[in-house]
Amino acid sequence: MTRVAVLGGGAWGTALADHLARSGKDVVLWARDPEVVTEINESHRNDGFLPGHGLTPSLRATTDLAAATRDAELVLNSVPSHATRSVLEAANNGIAKSAILINSSKGIELGTLTFLSGVVKAALPGRAYVMLSGPSFAEEVASRQPTAVVAASLDEGAAERTQTLFSSPYLRVYTSDDVTGVEVGGALKNVIAIASGVLDGLGLGHNPRAALVTRGLAEMTRLGVALGAEERTFAGLAGLGDLILTCTGGLSRNRSLGVALGQGQSLAEWTAAHRSAVEGVNAARAALALAQRAGVELPITAQVASVLFDGKPVKQAVSDLMERALKSEQPA
Repeated sequence: MTRVAVLGGGAWGTALADHLARSGKDVVLWARDPEVVTEINESHRNDGFLPGHGLTPSLRATTDLAAATRDAELVLNSVPSHATRSVLEAANNGIAKSAILINSSKGIELGTLTFLSGVVKAALPGRAYVMLSGPSFAEEVASRQPTAVVAASLDEGAAERTQTLFSSPYLRVYTSDDVTGVEVGGALKNVIAIASGVLDGLGLGHNPRAALVTRGLAEMTRLGVALGAEERTFAGLAGLGDLILTCTGGLSRNRSLGVALGQGQSLAEWTAAHRSAVEGVNAARAALALAQRAGVELPITAQVASVLFDGKPVKQAVSDLMERALKSEQPA
């Protein structure tokens, strides 16, 4: 039986751990919160992060990181990006050199401007790395609704093993070797989703959302290609697919934050009232710094950052985007 350690007891970690356990894998989930661990083990639920979903009794949880990772052939990281380095460094000695590290967290480490592949390489040197991404809400995976994602790795064997591990009648996994493209798409779509929520919060219609998603995809692609990604990746599941879902789906935390901003709330007010991390917040700031380093423009991301961190009025941000200098849609 394949032994899998899942790090992170939030909605996504819990949904994926339950998915793997239901398919016959030996799964242990690590979470910081003892209450989450107790609820999973005793009630087979995690109502704080994944309400309304019963979990398979074979899924076990622990607050002991060493116990969770002991003898694991595959380690799935679902810890938010800002905490990934510290958790993996603490787990390093207990993870076998032969283990595959699968990352399902999307974001950029703010202090180092490093995507999570770089964080994992530094924290867990020598292990194969796979990025698992695509249009997938935890709640819908937990409900076993048809979903398709991509497993990206420079190690073809690791990508194919991840594909086999996760594939089921309701979860289809494709492989890719464009780790950079998949990571850029996973991080930047969250920023664009905040902007999409702002439009909804302002009561705007379908025209502005269509324009935003299209130009948001252009921003993601522009930055990704500048960082070495393949342009075609952004037309796939980890690019356009994830962008559409996160910008339009009611289950998106990033979009929900944007709605609140559009209705007059501040980032501080939203953060005080919500437990789960919103990856697009740090990603907005980090992406701008990466874009400056790469010499590319991210106008939507810049306006999102101004609203989040500088208190810029959302209506002014929309106006400033619309009144930018006119240009060709496809620059030479």
